[in-house]
Amino acid sequence: MSNKILVVDDETEIADLIEVYLKNENYTVFKFYTAQEALNCIETTPIDLAILDIMLPDIDGFTLCKKIREHHTYPIIMLTAKDAETDKITGLTLGADDYITKPFSPSVLVARIKTNLSQYDRLKNAGGTNQTQIQMGNILLQTDARRVFVDGAEVQLKNKEYELLLFLMSNVDVVFSKETLYERIWGYDAMGDNATVAVHINRLREKIEKNPYKSRYIPT
Repeated sequence: MSNKILVVDDETEIADLIEVYLKNENYTVFKFYTAQEALNCIETTPIDLAILDIMLPDIDGFTLCKKIREHHTYPIIMLTAKDAETDKITGLTLGADDYITKPFSPSVLVARIKTNLSQYDRLKNAGGTNQTQIQMGNILLQTDARRVFVDGAEVQLKNKEYELLLFLMSNVDVVFSKETLYERIWGYDAMGDNATVAVHINRLREKIEKNPYKSRYIPT
């Protein structure tokens, strides 16, 4: 069964181009030019990954991302304007897993879709480790259920936040640079881009700030 990809972009040429490339990869594509059409689709159709433009005619992509995250955990890739660093950070903060800057290479987009889908599938299958849980200080990570607890209270993590925490807790005695974390978690060459890792690390610190052992494995 092919993965179902949601594509939302009001630039018809870009949306149509993405659709062609994804169909060539045997994905099932649900293409829309407005956020409301996409929301209507999400209510009735299981989606495996979403590609969201930021500038939409009715609801902006940030709001759409936030609405999706209220009920769904599948990967979200944001399409942002070239060199719009604040757009990238905002999208990641709201729950996006990745971003692509415009103009972009369709083949690069396809590669990132494949990477995000494979990593998401791996997370759903025991979190990429044979352990059913990892305990570190007052943090308990249940890999079979993909749940995180701090002081007994469950903490809700986004996809990449969870994967980053799992990776760091599984390699507690190893120091990783932000570039290495980007390559390990996102699966691409770092290319000097530390913003993505920095945003996710900051969010992890905010959510797990009570943990006295955090400095051992969540880098600054």
